[in-house]
Amino acid sequence: MKLVSYLREETDQLAILVNGLLYNTQELHPDLPNNMGMFLMMWEEVIEIAKRTDALLKEGKHPGSATGIPVNSVQLLSPVPFPTSCRDGYAFRQHVAAARRNRKVPMIPEFDQYPIFYFTNHNAIQGPGEIVCMPDHFEKLDFELEVAIVICKAGRNITAAEADDYIGGYMIMNDMSARTLQMEEMLLNLGPAKGKDFSTVVGPMLVTADELEHLKVPAKDGHTGNNFNLKMTCKVNGIPVSEGNMADMDWTFAEIVERCAYGVNILPGDIIGSGTVGTGCFLELNGTGKLNNPDYTEQWLQPGDVVEMEVSGLGILSNTIVKEDTDFSLLALKKKA
Repeated sequence: MKLVSYLREETDQLAILVNGLLYNTQELHPDLPNNMGMFLMMWEEVIEIAKRTDALLKEGKHPGSATGIPVNSVQLLSPVPFPTSCRDGYAFRQHVAAARRNRKVPMIPEFDQYPIFYFTNHNAIQGPGEIVCMPDHFEKLDFELEVAIVICKAGRNITAAEADDYIGGYMIMNDMSARTLQMEEMLLNLGPAKGKDFSTVVGPMLVTADELEHLKVPAKDGHTGNNFNLKMTCKVNGIPVSEGNMADMDWTFAEIVERCAYGVNILPGDIIGSGTVGTGCFLELNGTGKLNNPDYTEQWLQPGDVVEMEVSGLGILSNTIVKEDTDFSLLALKKKA
């Protein structure tokens, strides 16, 4: 099942997507909530109703009073417009190893011992469309190609063996990064903050695991949980810049959920990202380019750039970079030593 949130009369409307058409949930069945927040809160009560309704739509039947709306005629939001939290993992060894090699530091052995994550700004989640950036963001503005999950039922101290039951579905995620801000603040050892919290893009749809069953592959040796053969690509202004595969995740989402839920309640609506796939950002690509050729010209996102991420089965997430009409700069406010 493919679930979409879009803007309808100034609020978020949940719909099922079938063959390019959106069907509003509450018009399909009276027990289905009309927004994703309530759908996730009521997941165990409504998911089977939704799946049966989805099956009828795929058969060409039209339950309830719903009529299809072309998906390209509405303003798409993040599938989960108002997440309860947002964490981002660090699951792809290739990305970590390449980034460290490019900085001429050895691979950190702790990567292979346990998965990690950081919290980012869940109030800065957005879907397809414009990404409005401040002047400081354009100091090495970057995309990050990822997949994300959303939690669909509350839990605590969940083991990896049971964690996939807590995953409502999968989405494309672009963890936007302002690298100059990020690198400066991380010198103080508190992790990314202002370098990350202006925008995290998720979309265009939430895809439940049953839709991806034919693409399931084993987790890597010594790991537990579902994994999928999903090709991941990113284009900037139509030019391919990144290619990877979700199957290359070293830590599974189940293992990341296990760590997230240790001694902590996870809640319906929590978003968790995979971390960047190998080759999945300009920071890594530029570093590799300069390592191989000192004259390599770095590339960073610029105003007007169109970023298109595509993941097999999860659709295409498209965004346009827009510059805020201001010259206000945090970097200019730095105190002199």
